[in-house]
Amino acid sequence: MSNQVQDVLLAEPRGFCAGVDRAIEIVERALEQYGAPIYVRHEIVHNTYVVNDLKAKGAIFIEDLADVPPGATLIFSAHGVSQTVRHEADERGFQVFDATCPLVTKVHIEVAKLRREGYEFVMIGHKGHPEVEGTMGQLSEGIYLVEDIEDVATVQVTTPDKLAVVTQTTLSVDDAAAILEAIKQRFPNIREPKRQDICYATQNRQDAVKVLAPKVDVVIVVGSPTSSNSNRLRELAERLGTPAYMVDSPGDLQEAWFNGRPRVGLTAGASAPDVLVQQVIAQLKALGAVSVRRMQGVEESVRFPLPKGLGGTGLDRPLPTQRTPS
Repeated sequence: MSNQVQDVLLAEPRGFCAGVDRAIEIVERALEQYGAPIYVRHEIVHNTYVVNDLKAKGAIFIEDLADVPPGATLIFSAHGVSQTVRHEADERGFQVFDATCPLVTKVHIEVAKLRREGYEFVMIGHKGHPEVEGTMGQLSEGIYLVEDIEDVATVQVTTPDKLAVVTQTTLSVDDAAAILEAIKQRFPNIREPKRQDICYATQNRQDAVKVLAPKVDVVIVVGSPTSSNSNRLRELAERLGTPAYMVDSPGDLQEAWFNGRPRVGLTAGASAPDVLVQQVIAQLKALGAVSVRRMQGVEESVRFPLPKGLGGTGLDRPLPTQRTPS
């Protein structure tokens, strides 16, 4: 059996999404306009390379607002923050720019609106993830987390007839659908969002892996261990019967992974920059790859505006339709 890589098939789409692009640009523009240091609450996106690059440019990443000096410029990460964090930032008088992904903000707005109408919420998500903490932290009470189907059986709500469901935006589409089905069986009157909360980029990257995985012998996902959507891509490939590994950098690749597996599928989570994908491709060529081909897939044209004060209007625009190249 050959232990050499021969072919590399690139998933399409892969890598940065519009929300990540926007979040990174907010930090870079703030550094240009206001100078270093700029403080960022939590990793701006879950990628080691991106965070280290911004640190080198003068960003300081913190978890506790007590670590930010008075009068400093503060940026909220793409994952969103609780109302408690917003109020504390206001009280401390920071200049704040909000890099929360607009698709996460949409969930926050929906939660606030329905709460005013008397709804409670079941949230599908991963405990401890900053996006989940941010969304649940929009309310002081009346929102309950379920991580899996088993949790659905035990969750205790006080208004079962006035209940809505919200979802972390970076989950496995299939897992979330199965949990939602269990919720609907237990709470038949539950209100669902008009459009599912799982973001277009998460869905598109998972759909691409569903096409990719059966065509290759092994799947490599470029992404950091903390990245929810990257972890879901690896799990999805394995669920489809293809061995899969996640790498934070090309140095993580191990030759043994490719023993008898000459056809390699390559994708990247929504927070992984293309420079890392290119470095991984170069490493795979060093391991023998002679052909690198790109799959056909959905072409993403979504762009989100920047906040006021950083060259943006602060106005949100509707998402353009996405088309599949012919």
